[in-house]
Amino acid sequence: MRKYLIPAAALAAIAGGSVVVAQGAATPGTKDVAKVTGGTYQVEPSHTQIVFAYDHMGFTNNMGVIAMPTGTLTLDKANPAASKVSIEVPIANLTTGIPALNTHLAKPEFFDAAKFPTATFVSTGVKLDGTTGATITGNLTIKGITKPVTLDAEFYGAGIGPMDKKENVGFVATGTIKRSDYNMAVAVPVVGDAVELKIIAAFHK
Repeated sequence: MRKYLIPAAALAAIAGGSVVVAQGAATPGTKDVAKVTGGTYQVEPSHTQIVFAYDHMGFTNNMGVIAMPTGTLTLDKANPAASKVSIEVPIANLTTGIPALNTHLAKPEFFDAAKFPTATFVSTGVKLDGTTGATITGNLTIKGITKPVTLDAEFYGAGIGPMDKKENVGFVATGTIKRSDYNMAVAVPVVGDAVELKIIAAFHK
């Protein structure tokens, strides 16, 4: 899978958000995995984004973002394989930064957002990869069609949030799906079938 990096400022611009940096302040989050505690976490929607990218006619690798998902994460530190995650993604929050394209993607030949306003991911298995990585298998449902998906997840940081005073934990996950699997095969193969996913996932207790 082709890897891509997206500056934080660019992501904020796509999602209509803003970036605030406190000069000289130490980050409250740490990459020390020992700071992660077990239990049930909720998605922190204002800092969780699903970034998708696809080939456009062989000329460009275009992308968009779906923001403000909801869901839960249950971490079992004694038995990590028993951990699980369930996410609901509001299709209305999809943005490419191009209003006409946003409208186009909401039409029946693509997401059919009026009929299917929510996509979901429900994990079916977790397999640790070293001390900070994991392979997550699960079922992704888009337009009422459910297909198995595998995500490669990496622990990003944990700690007490300075604003909400809650335990926070973050991950980055990547994977690839085919849009034709979800009845969105318009213009394939001129426009790529494979869709790369990068999920910036924030959770708090």
